[in-house]
Amino acid sequence: MKAGRGTLTALHLFLVWATTAVVVPTLGFGLVLSAWGGGVGATVPVLALGVPLTVALLAMAGLPARTVVPLCGSVRQRLGWAVLVFVLGTLGVLAGLAAYSGDVSLGSAGTRVALTGAPYAVAAAFFVPSRWVRSGALAMLAAGVAYGGFVGPAQAQQRQHEAEVARYRERPELLYLGDAPRGMEVSRVEVGPASFVVEYRPIRAGYELGYVGLVVRTPLTPIPRCPEFLAKDETCTVDARGETVRVHDFPGGTREVTLIRRQRNAEVEVTSQSIDEPGLRRLLNTLHPLSDTELEELMRQKKIDREL
Repeated sequence: MKAGRGTLTALHLFLVWATTAVVVPTLGFGLVLSAWGGGVGATVPVLALGVPLTVALLAMAGLPARTVVPLCGSVRQRLGWAVLVFVLGTLGVLAGLAAYSGDVSLGSAGTRVALTGAPYAVAAAFFVPSRWVRSGALAMLAAGVAYGGFVGPAQAQQRQHEAEVARYRERPELLYLGDAPRGMEVSRVEVGPASFVVEYRPIRAGYELGYVGLVVRTPLTPIPRCPEFLAKDETCTVDARGETVRVHDFPGGTREVTLIRRQRNAEVEVTSQSIDEPGLRRLLNTLHPLSDTELEELMRQKKIDREL
């Protein structure tokens, strides 16, 4: 391509980009305002005025390319060319909006406005009879499809995942997990603003009975002590290490055991009617900060949730 034709082509594509980068966002803003104020019907006058105006401005942007782009040789041809560029470019903008609504990052507000004109410039480039220009347009189209369809959504998913992990770790001093008793597994975890609740149930759910509940929370009292009022057939003791043991005997021979222990700045309570005191103590002895691997596994299995 000669230098003069190359300059005209660059000017032509720049004018297409600049025109649509200004007009299309303005048209979109007008559509949003009209729909907000008067419903979908109010957008018809805006479209009736905005679309022909945009096509006319695109036709004017094709003037420098009269000797470069065959479809811009006459007024009628330029209008047809402008309609084609407007339709194809608008499809690209709609694809970008769909990606953006899926949390794909498109940069700052200024960057998004500048990107609005890119699909129209790419569409116009395909009408330039130059192998290099069309190859460049095809490369830009492929890059846009790859980013909007694959790279961008993957990055958005990763950002959402990282944000979810950060929400779960807002109170790291409460995130303690104990090894599941033999024959049991973690069945549910709930993260609250002031607590971390873990439920253990039998691995063979439905065939075996059993339940252990573990709660990590901020201490209820400055020092470990038994409650002032106990239920009937309930006993409570606090040993020299500050560990509280509560035993509640129910009619029929069922016994519920509760152990409460301080874990650094947190208080840990574990309760069960199927695991005895030594078994609960073994669970408490395995308490450890929730690791990233354990958190990832709980999230993958959808066993962890935030308290509503």
